[in-house]
Amino acid sequence: MQPGSDARHEPPTVIDALALQDLFDALHGRGYTVVGPTVRDGAIVLDELTSAADLPHGWGVDSEAGRYRLRPRDDNAAFAHSAGPQSWKKVLHPARARMWSADRSTGTVVTEPEEPQRYALLGVRPCDLAAIGVLDRVLTGGRHVDPIYAGRRDGNLIIAVECTEPGATCFCTSMGTGPHAESGFDLALTELVDDAGHRFLVRAATPVGAEVLGAVPGHVADDATVRKAEGAVAAAATRMGRELRTEGLPEMLAASRESPHWDDVASRCLTCGNCTMVCPTCFCTTTEDVTDLTGEHAERWRRWDSCYDLDFTYLHGGSVRTSGQSRYRQWISHKLGTWHEQFGSSGCVGCGRCIAWCPTGIDITQEAAALFSLQEAFPSPETPDREDRT
Repeated sequence: MQPGSDARHEPPTVIDALALQDLFDALHGRGYTVVGPTVRDGAIVLDELTSAADLPHGWGVDSEAGRYRLRPRDDNAAFAHSAGPQSWKKVLHPARARMWSADRSTGTVVTEPEEPQRYALLGVRPCDLAAIGVLDRVLTGGRHVDPIYAGRRDGNLIIAVECTEPGATCFCTSMGTGPHAESGFDLALTELVDDAGHRFLVRAATPVGAEVLGAVPGHVADDATVRKAEGAVAAAATRMGRELRTEGLPEMLAASRESPHWDDVASRCLTCGNCTMVCPTCFCTTTEDVTDLTGEHAERWRRWDSCYDLDFTYLHGGSVRTSGQSRYRQWISHKLGTWHEQFGSSGCVGCGRCIAWCPTGIDITQEAAALFSLQEAFPSPETPDREDRT
């Protein structure tokens, strides 16, 4: 994928809602496995889709801190919902992956790469585009490339969908990640449902995106439709349910290491790790070895891990972070603060998943605001040295 190619200079296209099936046919015909949103178990989740009928037509979402509910809509919009419990790391950085298997009887150890599969990621929100960009930097941007992530990421086709109806826990405008899709995609859709009908404005950003779009019936967008789509996205930017103050945030968190507010958070935090599981940029893993009952066959698996796990910082003799206070402080300080030092950006994209899926309703935007208020009321004499931040 090469965002920024000449395909960006092509005029946008309008396709109607029925043409979504033609889009599916074009993707399947080119060998892509289509993954996108669908309704299952009372939520909008990501799964392999066989047709446009699998999309969550007519469903919206009501969310708040510690709350997520589906609600029926008055229209048949396919993408008028905010972030669900799963992000695209489910596809690109799976929760469990086998690293190798071994058999005692044959004395062989086999590293089994996954069967090559070309994914078309359909319905990627701008905040999740940014999250994929973060994972790219973390897992493929250094000397040690993650082969599992790289294998699933290579050859992807990304179809973004711009947000026109943000959720109550969304704050992507604060993080500069939405609701407009600027880069990182092959095709970008803006869904419009009004008196003129149900249709999509589609922008191609790469040659492969333009090729796929060329196989879908549509017509060049008129100025009125372009303005309508741009206006819908611009209006969404003014209706975010949350806001996060980002100026001076890493410095504030570093200076707040001994803030009494961490005790308040710890009194509410269950250290369950839900926030790290639903976060689209949390990438930590651990390994586990398993055998069959005979002991003749063994496998090593990689699985997601969380900094809220007591054993996450286990060293010989015990864990480094034994309190819930220290574990929450580590998570938010890394996500919003020291991530800048490691990877050159924030680790938060403003999707709001951690707020909605926290069982006690802890809100990262409110906790940051509380820490800012305490620091301004009781300023620290100096920021601690980097090596003291543990």
